[in-house]
Amino acid sequence: MGRVAMKVSTAEALIDVVAGYADLGEELSVTDSQGFRDSVIDKLVYNAVFADTAEVRGIARWMIKSAGLSLGLWLASIQGLYEAMGLGEVSGYTVPAVNIRGMTYDVARALVRSGRKNNSSSFIFEIAKSEIEYTRQRPAEYSAVVIAAAIKEGHTGPLFIQGDHFQISAKKYSIDPIKELGFIKDLIKEAIIAGFYNIDIDTSTLVDLSKNNLEEQQRQNFEVGAELTKHVRSLEPENVTISIGGEIGEVGEKNSTVNELVAYMDGYTKVLLESGFKGISKVSVQTGTSHGGVPLPDGSIANVAVDFDTLDKLGQTAREKYGLSGAVQHGASTLPDEMFDRFPKVNTSEIHLATGFQNILYDSSHFPSDLKEKIYKGLVDNFSSEHKDGQTEEQFIYKTRKKGFGLAKEEIWMMPEKTKVAIGKELERKFDFLFLKLGAINTDADIEKYIDSAKVQPDQKIEISFA
Repeated sequence: MGRVAMKVSTAEALIDVVAGYADLGEELSVTDSQGFRDSVIDKLVYNAVFADTAEVRGIARWMIKSAGLSLGLWLASIQGLYEAMGLGEVSGYTVPAVNIRGMTYDVARALVRSGRKNNSSSFIFEIAKSEIEYTRQRPAEYSAVVIAAAIKEGHTGPLFIQGDHFQISAKKYSIDPIKELGFIKDLIKEAIIAGFYNIDIDTSTLVDLSKNNLEEQQRQNFEVGAELTKHVRSLEPENVTISIGGEIGEVGEKNSTVNELVAYMDGYTKVLLESGFKGISKVSVQTGTSHGGVPLPDGSIANVAVDFDTLDKLGQTAREKYGLSGAVQHGASTLPDEMFDRFPKVNTSEIHLATGFQNILYDSSHFPSDLKEKIYKGLVDNFSSEHKDGQTEEQFIYKTRKKGFGLAKEEIWMMPEKTKVAIGKELERKFDFLFLKLGAINTDADIEKYIDSAKVQPDQKIEISFA
């Protein structure tokens, strides 16, 4: 059956979908777990994304999230594990945080399969503020799809979903700081309601290198970061301590220094101390990478030198002086394979991976050539204003094709099943490689020991309101 045939038009029809596999009341209780995975979840997740009405999309999302709890999986904060890293009780591996831009259900399934195979629950699904927009995946939808993928693959235990680069626009902030802060605060609220119990606050765009000393350079960064931290804490569900990340250097800009980290953390801690709220659990730094890599004229990616010595020193300072899990590496998915085992050696606590998986999708021999051609034409038609002077066609396509996932969202979802299976296997091999190289295997015991995040019941009315 093609996924298009799965669409339903009413709430009653959704009830028929789960009939015989689950009992419905204030919560959904799965009565036939294997049947639910085999015959129900594909239909629910399709309607959670593509149903024609907010009511059907919202109820489908509520059913998925409620079913997840019934089957023993829930959305959680990774805070406990990161606190253990900060205390030196856990070390030797780096947590992969994976941004999924397209084919989300199938990519998430591949990641879950790899995690189960490697006895590892220490991985994070994430989506950045910018990705939410251009991939057309709002938080409530994204969390429902991730949970559905975990259900399909038989995962149990906590799942970690993260808001990545919830970033202040320096330009917009300079014009109207209240409006820009309000926009980010609204996004944070939306994400937390959707079950994003891990939030990366990015105020590094406010660093002002023209100031005379480090404290003043970092002032807006730590002051606004502290304000947004307070906002996150005010929205936490009961018995959930959201893991919050801070950032001291904008990715793609100059490399961070230990002194910058100290200036940021001392200022941030002082401001936050007055409120009594818990601070960040990790800090993102710049070590030489850039998001998406640097495309050469032929569309290939330039080699990048990562400053592992700086990364090591920053992480060590973050742990020993401030009790954080360590430093976070961004823009890493396009790095050479031989680099990845160096991150756990310098105790990098978390690594963000995005474009490399996008490239696997687009560059797979299994990805339909006619669909790719259609997407690339759509990029030219819709985003030609982003074609920079001196940029080759290959460079333009490489830099903008991430936006193709929004343009062709349903068509990508509806690719033939054999195509998605084949691409899923390619992704799974890459995830297996990363789990191994990052040392993130056999971590289930740590997750069981340190994660105590509460299980939060979904609210059907809220799911409909965000659909």
